[in-house]
Amino acid sequence: MAIDDRNEVARHIVAMRPAASSLQAGRRGFLAGGLAGAAAGALLHPKLALAKGGENLPPNVPEWTKTLGSGVTEKQYGSPSAFEKHVVRRNVEWLTATEQSSINFTPLPDLDGIITPSGVCFERHHAGVPEIDPAQHRLVVHGMVDRPLIFTMDDLVRFPSVSRILFLECPANGGMEWKGAQMDGCQFTHGMVHCCEWTGVKLSTLLQEAGVKAEAKWLLAEGADGAAMTRSIPLQKALDDCIVCYSQNGERIRPEQGYPVRLMVPGWEGNVNVKWLRRLKLGDRPWQHREETSKYTDLMPDGKARQFTFVMEANSVITAPCPEKPLKFGKGFYEIRGLAWSGRGRIKRVDVSMDGGNNWHVAQLQEPVLSKALARFRLPWTWDGAPTLLQSRAIDESGYVQPTIEQLRKARGVNSIYHKNAVQTWRINANGTVNNVQIL
Repeated sequence: MAIDDRNEVARHIVAMRPAASSLQAGRRGFLAGGLAGAAAGALLHPKLALAKGGENLPPNVPEWTKTLGSGVTEKQYGSPSAFEKHVVRRNVEWLTATEQSSINFTPLPDLDGIITPSGVCFERHHAGVPEIDPAQHRLVVHGMVDRPLIFTMDDLVRFPSVSRILFLECPANGGMEWKGAQMDGCQFTHGMVHCCEWTGVKLSTLLQEAGVKAEAKWLLAEGADGAAMTRSIPLQKALDDCIVCYSQNGERIRPEQGYPVRLMVPGWEGNVNVKWLRRLKLGDRPWQHREETSKYTDLMPDGKARQFTFVMEANSVITAPCPEKPLKFGKGFYEIRGLAWSGRGRIKRVDVSMDGGNNWHVAQLQEPVLSKALARFRLPWTWDGAPTLLQSRAIDESGYVQPTIEQLRKARGVNSIYHKNAVQTWRINANGTVNNVQIL
């Protein structure tokens, strides 16, 4: 393209720009006027555009337009752009003694929609990630059943399948914040959650094949990792909506998420969604194993502990603005964006406050709003440049309202690290930076 051609394009774009008087007020007006003006300015003043950084900026023809790109066999399994290399799971080095029994966090502020890409779903392991040959893997169903059974992966895939979009949350999500605001980042305060489409066979189908005895009331799920992680699950829940899954987001489950097969227990704490599932035993009482006695119990102020607190109650977080997403353009229009979820069912409403909870505004929920899945919410907002206390509050279809940190501490004290679902407060400073704070 010759320079005369580029100038001709610039003249056409300027000619198409609407007069200021015709621009709509509010958000559309801001975007139409601001962005169109910026584009036209860059074309009318190419030297200014070049001075700001690039030979590839208009009106120049970018380098990638002048060459051939990679071919169809360059990457037989796709990966994100190199320019998105910052969108990764992150861990907190001082949190655990080893990386094999540890956790990392989903980069919530960098994601859109409700489906979490498989490659950035948070990980929680108790003995690292085993490398399992699916041809050598078996799922055993035994205990109080009429017919003890052993299933191969081929057997499981032959059964009628179901697919559901479900969130999964570690009960320690936000657990470092019980005694005070600690982690200055949304990824670290709320990143032990993800939401994927899970495909597999209903657990009730497998139990029907085995024939559950009348006296059976509980089920023990065991993983094939080095920790042989086990959890007791009430039979009523097992027969309700649990899925023995072999696929995640349309492909076979990633190794760190339980390949070749895992249990999904919709709406319940992540620890019961046993990965690398190898054994299901039916019994008449819970097994009281390590992960449901010394761990994954909630120590109360009186010294007693809540046990089998399975349901993950309504929670929400604003993902923009947040510490990783400051208001870098100064005062003016922004869209508040966030996520809400509940193990009790669908999110019914999300409220947003700009004054620390004194006044609330109803946010828009993005369809689809599914049961026991992440829900995306949005709210247009014009920031006046003043310090702001930003909060979100989720209400689910059962009527449960997400509590404040003060309400949660009054009920449970500060000794637990599990099931913290308090309203999150971000303090927006006058310079647009954002900090994690708590209002007491």
